[in-house]
Amino acid sequence: MAKISEERAARWGYTGFSALVSSKVQLSILALLGITALCAYVVGLHGTFTGYRHVYGVTRQIPWGLLISGYIFCVVTSTGLCLVSSIGHVFGYEPYMPIAKRAVFMSIVFMLAGFTIIFFDLENPFRMAIFNVISPNFRSNMWWMGTLYGLYLLALCFEYFFLLEQNHALSRFTGFFGLLFGVAAHSNLGAVFGMLHGREFWYGPYMPIYFIVSAMMSGGAAIIFFTCFAWMINPEILDSRKERAIKAVSQLTIMLISIILFFTLWKIISGIVAPEKFVAIKAFIVGPYAPFFWIGEIGMGLVIPLILLVRSKGLNVQLMFIATGMMLIGIFFMRYDLVLAGQIVPVFHALHVEEYSALLNYVPSFHEIAVVTGGLALAGSLFILGEKILNGHQFQKHEIVPPGAFICPGCGGIHYKKEGETSEQALQRHHRMIKTKIEE
Repeated sequence: MAKISEERAARWGYTGFSALVSSKVQLSILALLGITALCAYVVGLHGTFTGYRHVYGVTRQIPWGLLISGYIFCVVTSTGLCLVSSIGHVFGYEPYMPIAKRAVFMSIVFMLAGFTIIFFDLENPFRMAIFNVISPNFRSNMWWMGTLYGLYLLALCFEYFFLLEQNHALSRFTGFFGLLFGVAAHSNLGAVFGMLHGREFWYGPYMPIYFIVSAMMSGGAAIIFFTCFAWMINPEILDSRKERAIKAVSQLTIMLISIILFFTLWKIISGIVAPEKFVAIKAFIVGPYAPFFWIGEIGMGLVIPLILLVRSKGLNVQLMFIATGMMLIGIFFMRYDLVLAGQIVPVFHALHVEEYSALLNYVPSFHEIAVVTGGLALAGSLFILGEKILNGHQFQKHEIVPPGAFICPGCGGIHYKKEGETSEQALQRHHRMIKTKIEE
């Protein structure tokens, strides 16, 4: 509170670092996550100075491993959170508005986690950052990915600041640019895979579309999971408006899971008629990577969460928490499978070169597992800090309620009053209730 005025603290919902000591359990979890992240980054720095070719499991044949998978998981989740929050915050669909603050905050958190993971995958990240600015290559998808994600993170920071300031006009303006840069960056990330002619499993125009749809699915799962987790930390935050928002996001997530299942089915079917794709697909369906695909990607990532979310009907918080927690684990397997499947088939396999007749093998090293664990631990610790210090990103009524409208005490929605109409009459008109029932 020393560096922030009381007026701004009240506007932000800032409670100060003293709120961290209100629960010894939460403080212990935060300390554990912080120590985990710190130790993981020490391991990552050891790998950087030693040379990651000595400590990482990647090879010349499989240059992208667990770190790329972890990076993709984080940035995909970040983009998905931004896309889901924009439905209400940018485009004005009211049921989604109460989740805007937490969704944008977690978008920033996952981008930072993703950047820390990719930091340890680059041989010289500082040189990359400098030359990305002073020596741009406009024909490189990698250059566009770094530039667009940098602009995306900047727009997110401005958007969250204006949300805290309760300046809805500027937060919507910056949110629109955050959405624009996020979609551009993420579709470009899909193009990094989809435009590789030498990797048949990835190559194709559908990859950027798949990345965007799967990002929204990841974002829906993440915002439900972290809102339910926040409810466990502070039960007071889950009012009627947030319950309505979670139900709406749950319905969207169910639809997106169904779409991804459809994508996955046709990816398998189309791969059967393409010899190079079929080799990789067979390895994940009946081969050595089948447990990752069937248990991780399909079971934990899609089918079981779909059943649980349908059963929850958007009302059972505990069931939604389990479903989306399982779903996030499964989505990580989904990213890992995607990265690995495009590389396990040797480039010269189609030429029947004897040396490359078998599938390539990759096993993540301790250093790679540690760095990814550190990135996820960082995301978890920042989430707890945000919930405690910023009072659970509480929704402010006057942020979005326009003149002449009010928040319904029953459904939590925004209702409008006609000229000369009372709130009771507006409720009667909106909910089609008879006057006697209202009076009772």
